[in-house]
Amino acid sequence: MGIFKRVKHVVLADIHDTIDKCEDPIRMTKQYIRELEEQLEQAQQALAQQFVLEQKYERLIADAEEMIAKRARQAKLAVEKNEEPIAKMALQEKVAYEKKLELYTQQYSTLKEKTTVLTEKVKQLYETYEQLKLKQMQLMTRFYVAETMKQMDEAITSFHYDHIVKGFARMEEKVMLLEAEAKARSAIQTLPPQSFDIEVEQQLKQLKGE
Repeated sequence: MGIFKRVKHVVLADIHDTIDKCEDPIRMTKQYIRELEEQLEQAQQALAQQFVLEQKYERLIADAEEMIAKRARQAKLAVEKNEEPIAKMALQEKVAYEKKLELYTQQYSTLKEKTTVLTEKVKQLYETYEQLKLKQMQLMTRFYVAETMKQMDEAITSFHYDHIVKGFARMEEKVMLLEAEAKARSAIQTLPPQSFDIEVEQQLKQLKGE
């Protein structure tokens, strides 16, 4: 069981490490922005539908109010003409439209509340989108600066110039040696000729004495 547990931990560690490497900050922030843009578009479409529904209910309410007023006039006119059946029919329709108007008004009120909530949500979503777009630009700048600094650090650490410095030191020693040899030869060549003659005569006498 211990071995399997350790293998599991190793596999999970490798998976997490692979995921971390794949999570490029720039690519991931662009993906998050795209997802937020999709949500914002959906929210705007939903809000547009809410406005369409509001307009529909406004027309229904206006039509109901118009029919109520119309049936009320018809009922009044029928009463004035002693046409009670017609007056009742007009009043029945008037009451029916009043019920519809009450229902439409309630639904319209609920719809307006939902529209207000949705409008606030869209506003918040848009503000978040603008903030994250700005933050994305800042992150991109910071990322590229960090990448540049990293590359510079890697370049600096990759420099191995010790052998170059040592090589120059060796070449300097050789030059100094050549200079010394040249100086020695020059000194020998500048010695007076008689100094050699005296030394030669002395060594000749020494040989004759032997």
